[in-house]
Amino acid sequence: MGVLSGIRVLEFEAIGPGPFGAMLLADMGADVIRVDRPEAPADLGPKKAEGARRIDITGRGRRSVTLDLKQPEAQRAALALIERADVVLEGFRPGTMERLGLGPDVALARNPKLVYGRMTGWGQTGPLADRAGHDLNYVALSGVLSGIGRAGEAPVPPLNLVGDYGGGGMLLALGVVAALLNVQRGGKGQVVDAAMTEGAAQLGAVFWGMLASGTWKEARQSNVLDGGAPWYDSYRTRDGKYFSIGPVEQRFYAELLQRLGLDASELPAQYDRSGWPVLRQRFEAVFQSRTRDEWCAAFEGSDACVAPVLEFSEAPQHPHHRARGSFIEVDGVVQPAPAPRFLGTPSEVMRSAPERGQHGAAALRDWGFDGDGIGQLQAMGLGVLPAG
Repeated sequence: MGVLSGIRVLEFEAIGPGPFGAMLLADMGADVIRVDRPEAPADLGPKKAEGARRIDITGRGRRSVTLDLKQPEAQRAALALIERADVVLEGFRPGTMERLGLGPDVALARNPKLVYGRMTGWGQTGPLADRAGHDLNYVALSGVLSGIGRAGEAPVPPLNLVGDYGGGGMLLALGVVAALLNVQRGGKGQVVDAAMTEGAAQLGAVFWGMLASGTWKEARQSNVLDGGAPWYDSYRTRDGKYFSIGPVEQRFYAELLQRLGLDASELPAQYDRSGWPVLRQRFEAVFQSRTRDEWCAAFEGSDACVAPVLEFSEAPQHPHHRARGSFIEVDGVVQPAPAPRFLGTPSEVMRSAPERGQHGAAALRDWGFDGDGIGQLQAMGLGVLPAG
């Protein structure tokens, strides 16, 4: 019974940020039915292949039905589901749902309290709205990508965290929850237009403030937070692994030097930019003298603002994560636990990502369809697995 228990979400199959946003809602207790295509399209990638969905972590917590939305009867079935939903999530190019007869005008006319969430890269309007793109392109246009990377080198793709997930799916989920709250307070249903270009820019809000104040330089690796400061970076250790340091405050920096065995009186001042090259050389040399785990031991109990750089496969085993249960295992797949935490109504992963049509019949019954109603939907082309 999560904080969103009782909220019905109808998600149309997509990739990247849309499924991530739906995962967040499902983790928090929303009842999510995903409308899958009858067969996995090639452009959805190998992780979407049949029989492999348990490793599709962003698809967890759903139940599935299948529909070929190109068929008029299937569109009627989708509208029947929309009428019973609190939220619709879609991630098609602008205009696609309208061409299918499932756009927000039609949906809200049938269900005035509906929250209609739309996830795109460029947004629903504007000269780029109809263009193809991916996370890197959206982050590039937002201005944020220009600040990520080493001096004199090309910008580094920040995985697809800034566009797809932070600036995309997470922003979509926030918008949906805010719109639901508005509906519960007596407001009307509405459309949530979540664009990754704008979400990425939102994530970078602090840097526009720093730019306006003159405290941010647009050359990469020339600022405190972009690896320019030698005391805010990661260093290679003797075993070829890495260790991160970030003591921005003077008292934490003093402890860093003490734990490293360095004498502050023999070094340039922390914020003396002219001395940063010297500091970097000293840090590089000293970190090479021990392994990553030896440095972990040296900083045990310290407030020097440090942490080992863990691989994905290592992180779940760290004592802090184990103590908090920050990672869980679902159907044999280790994955991040739901976050944030709600102490009164904890979030929970109910199941791994469903195969196409899996658990669909049970989901339809929970949404108020009786046997005849389910039969009518199936006659319109809706598919569920026999055991669903």
